[in-house]
Amino acid sequence: MLQSLHVKNLALIDEIEVPFGDGLNILTGETGAGKSIIIGSINLALGAKADKEMIRTGAEYALVELVFTVEKPQQLEAIQQLELPVEDGQIILQRKIMPGRSVCKVCGETVTARQLKQLAEILIDIHGQHEHQSLLQPAKQLEILDAYAGETLSAHKEALRDLYDQYRKAAAELSSNEVDEETRKREAALAEFECQEIEEAALVLGEDEEVEQMYQKLVNGQKIQEAVSLAHALCGYEEGGMGGNVGRALREIRSVSSYDETLREFEQQLLDLDSLLNDYNRSVADYLSELEFDGALFDRTEKRLNLLNHLKTKYGNTIEEILAYREKAESTLEKYRDYDAYRMELGRRADTLREKALTVCAEISAIRSQNAARLAEEMRKALVDLNFQEVAFEIEVAASEEMISGNGFDKVTFLISTNTGEQLRGLSQVASGGELSRIMLALKTVLADKDAIETLIFDEIDTGISGKTAWKVSEKMGILGQGHQLICITHLAQIAAMADQHFCIEKKVEQNRSVTDIRELAEEESVAELARMLGSDSITENVMNNAREMKDLARKTKQS
Repeated sequence: MLQSLHVKNLALIDEIEVPFGDGLNILTGETGAGKSIIIGSINLALGAKADKEMIRTGAEYALVELVFTVEKPQQLEAIQQLELPVEDGQIILQRKIMPGRSVCKVCGETVTARQLKQLAEILIDIHGQHEHQSLLQPAKQLEILDAYAGETLSAHKEALRDLYDQYRKAAAELSSNEVDEETRKREAALAEFECQEIEEAALVLGEDEEVEQMYQKLVNGQKIQEAVSLAHALCGYEEGGMGGNVGRALREIRSVSSYDETLREFEQQLLDLDSLLNDYNRSVADYLSELEFDGALFDRTEKRLNLLNHLKTKYGNTIEEILAYREKAESTLEKYRDYDAYRMELGRRADTLREKALTVCAEISAIRSQNAARLAEEMRKALVDLNFQEVAFEIEVAASEEMISGNGFDKVTFLISTNTGEQLRGLSQVASGGELSRIMLALKTVLADKDAIETLIFDEIDTGISGKTAWKVSEKMGILGQGHQLICITHLAQIAAMADQHFCIEKKVEQNRSVTDIRELAEEESVAELARMLGSDSITENVMNNAREMKDLARKTKQS
């Protein structure tokens, strides 16, 4: 649930704090007061595109902060999968907008705008005019039906996605391996040559590094001998050598070590050093005695290194890659040796996978058809409640094997007739803007129990409605608000009367600057705002009584 909204230095807003509550939160205000800024600020906090022009004139940055409480296990699990922090069941989203960039944070941890959008899909559902229009799209109608079908469908869809992916790869392989005889002969000959060349090399894993080391040692043999000889002389026991100096130092210390315990420690240290130098000099002497240039070895090493480098330029940067290339070439050779059998097997595999996928598609289609009938009847009842008096509503599920995809082979169409005797037609042919908003509200009501998202925002759902229909919409909003948190911008008093919390958005002038502010209304203030919304030139006592009566009726409706 959205606990609060904090906005600073955004457009006409100086700084506001809005504490939202349970149930239906209504936002009203005069045209141009800044209602769109409030919803826009929520969208910004949830990752919408930010523009530096949004920053209030004279301010260095704009800030939007949302505080959510999350209790539903499905939401907590989904957030955990995004690896985003939750602190004691609370999530704080913050967006700081500065010229040239913006910073997004979740509970103090910096995240990307993309991560914010993913989180937004879990926490909140925002409906505006373009969301209503999305109802006209067949893909959206299919998505809604599948959401209604829920768990009974999800396992089948997961199995289908796996099968369809395998089928698509098999079909692509079959298509890409349609090769004429001349090309087959040429590619087979090349593959045979490559296999033979790699096979004759008798490669051993890791040998390239060993051969390279041996080559470097042989190429730099003289330099190695000179350096090691000099190092041996410097550490040896000849005049001026380190060994001789250490031996002399040991004799001097030994002559006086019996007089002081510390000197005995020095003597032991020199003994250890002398022993190390002895070991070192013996090892170096052995190394020098074996350090002879072997022309035959150098020739063999150079040739082997050249061969390895040659194979690397053709088949891969490592011996592992070269051997993997050989396996691929062997596979190509095997394929072309009996090409017809290979193609037949590929075709059989693709056909088998397609048949299996079609079987699952048929199962999915049957589940959709069953749920389509139930959803259509629930929608019809919900639409009647929203003052569609003579409405008929059906959901057509049309299956076609030619439309097979990872989502099935169905085309779903929502059909409606709003007048007796009228033929059922697609939403795009019948529904007006006001009707679409009511259909969307009916869907949200029907799907409410299946939706893990707790907070819903309706931006002017009252578009194109009035009178009795507006009251019906108000009643439905009240019902939906019993199980969800609703935040709704409206121009209609009938809907505003149903508010559990009523906020008024106002634009005023402070210090010669326009400022948008929002405040929660007390009971009598809410009545006065309803009276204003009823459209009278002056707020008379009769208008106020009308507004009170509307509030009382809304209260009784919610109680019943």
